[in-house]
Amino acid sequence: MNYQESLEYLEELNTFGVKLGLSRIERLAELLGHPERKYDTIHITGTNGKGSVSCMTAGILTASGLRTGLYTSPHLFSYTERCKVDGKEISEEEFASCLTRVREAAEKMVQEGEETPTQFEVLTALAFLWFAEQKVNYAVIEVGLGGLLDSTNIITPVLSVITNVTLEHADRCGGTLEGVAQHKAGIIKEGVPVITGAEGIPLQIIEKVSEEKDAELMVLGRDFTGSFERFSDGCQELVFSSEKFEVRSLHYELSLLGDYQIANSALAVMAAVWLSQKEKAITPMALRAALKNAVWPGRFENMSIGKQHIRVDGAHNPAGIKALRASLDRYYPDMPRVFLLGILADKAIDEMLPALLRKEDVLVATLPDSPRAAEPELLVEKADVRHAEAEQDNEKALNRALELADEDSLIVCAGSLYLIGGLRQMLLQKEH
Repeated sequence: MNYQESLEYLEELNTFGVKLGLSRIERLAELLGHPERKYDTIHITGTNGKGSVSCMTAGILTASGLRTGLYTSPHLFSYTERCKVDGKEISEEEFASCLTRVREAAEKMVQEGEETPTQFEVLTALAFLWFAEQKVNYAVIEVGLGGLLDSTNIITPVLSVITNVTLEHADRCGGTLEGVAQHKAGIIKEGVPVITGAEGIPLQIIEKVSEEKDAELMVLGRDFTGSFERFSDGCQELVFSSEKFEVRSLHYELSLLGDYQIANSALAVMAAVWLSQKEKAITPMALRAALKNAVWPGRFENMSIGKQHIRVDGAHNPAGIKALRASLDRYYPDMPRVFLLGILADKAIDEMLPALLRKEDVLVATLPDSPRAAEPELLVEKADVRHAEAEQDNEKALNRALELADEDSLIVCAGSLYLIGGLRQMLLQKEH
């Protein structure tokens, strides 16, 4: 297959939807020769922040001279964004080549009378295969959904990370916060250390599973801490400490902004500190270099058109929205805000809108590229702001937001990853 044929094949697989379970991916990996066993892995899940923690952890390993794969989802614009080695995306040619081999294995499964693998299972197998071909030392693997039954969960990592746990995907993960926590804790393997930023009931569940699995547990706020010192030259200046690992006041600059990135970076630093016991190449110098230059598209990302300030953020659930609002209040407390929002209909819209919007704000509501999208008129009806209007077409909505904002205003694009991927491409084209 070429790349275009690969996209058509993936679209065909999309009709099978999401099917949790490990039997299909296990057979697929077996037919491919278990590529996921040919390098060490770090497995990362959580409600929010797992992408950022994955990105930072992979960056630290790469800066330390270790060849490092990174698998994340979903993508913002292209499937190739999901697979990177040392920060470089898989090429369209490599993507098509690997997918051709995965498709052959998938078709053999069907011939054997088994179910067709899902799109995500095929993409996961592709990533495992490509990383093996690239001869990576480590692969940082982000969970797609939940953990326990996610197709990434066939790996046995050297380290597991659970960022935090709030109520999400409850329909697929047990229906309650406890059920979601059990699914996240499902990535914990026998004897494999765990790092977490979870609190409350989810932490209790993670502690219980860790004890049952004889897995060392490192908890943010107990075994290590991360704190904000100041904002300077476009970076957060932060401090990491861990008495348990004899690290006192490790100072570093972080290019990723947002209050939530303080905790996220502490998790990544803790992962690096733990790994440095084995990998002597992981040093404070490498860590600082990686975090100062970390880039994670669509996460409180700074963009601009002329003198117009824009922030693009993939916040799409109540916890993410509250974190976005906290970041806006920290860095832009007095700046007028024009929001360009698109939200999926199955999200907690009645909770998200008041958590994000102030009465003095302006809203342009638009339609995410998803069959689950909420009608923009619904957001306009529910928003308690100074001015709100709906525009279904994303490009027209962006142009309208630019019209409503002056040079002293901040435009904030958020609400759904199915929206900001396309908006981000439009903004990149307008920047040049």
